Amino acid sequence: MSNTFNLKRFGLLFKKTLLEKPMQMFGFTGLIFLFILIVYYIIKTFVNFQVAQNVSFLWGLVGGDFILASFVFNYFSSTAGGSSYLTLPVSNLEKWLCAVLIAAILYPLIFMIFYRVMDAGFVAAYHNSLDPNGPFYKIRYDSVYLFSFTGRLPRIVYPMFLIFSGLMLIGSLYFNKVALVKTALAVCILFFGLYGLNYLFAEFMFSNIDDAFPFQHVAILVGKEVGSVELPKNVHDPVWYFINYGLPVILWGVSFIRLREKEF
Repeated sequence: MSNTFNLKRFGLLFKKTLLEKPMQMFGFTGLIFLFILIVYYIIKTFVNFQVAQNVSFLWGLVGGDFILASFVFNYFSSTAGGSSYLTLPVSNLEKWLCAVLIAAILYPLIFMIFYRVMDAGFVAAYHNSLDPNGPFYKIRYDSVYLFSFTGRLPRIVYPMFLIFSGLMLIGSLYFNKVALVKTALAVCILFFGLYGLNYLFAEFMFSNIDDAFPFQHVAILVGKEVGSVELPKNVHDPVWYFINYGLPVILWGVSFIRLREKEF
């Protein structure tokens, strides 16, 4: 099937993908949301609201989409399922766009609606629990506010979400069995491998290393103080743009190429 696009055919494929695996698509999405709700409640109760908002948003968007993306191409977990999927009368482009629609558009949209409702509910409950006549009412009221989707953390999380979902789509096309576990292990090995190599390289360049994060900084102990050596701007900016924009495009493009290779 050539890489053509037909809206009606694409709509039927999208409907088939959702209705054929309702437990995986809808059931696991519901479980992810329930887990995030519990995480938010526990952290805001025992730590504070800001940490609860940051952790639940990161885990919900990046972790949740990573799990959901593993189900999009899990037809290849069995020979019969893979053969049936590859012989569908739809193009590779339509199959790939279906994955894009589910993992990169619908899930984040639904999650952010859920997150806003959840966050607003917890914040409103906290505000209503305060004594308006108390001496610290204004300070406590202003200290808890709605999570901003345009803040510093979300701007870091959005590229992470695209990178991890792209990795999961590639993993589900390479690992036919238990793709979620194998891809998660591969990602962990890749991350810690890069971190370890970066740390060893920093050890050759500097002494008294406190921390070294790939493509970002090296923290050096100077007496009891910690100083930071960062990438120069002319190096940092191209690296930053590549990681935030180039890498997600490459990963999602590789997933499309790998899907095409499955037919041969």
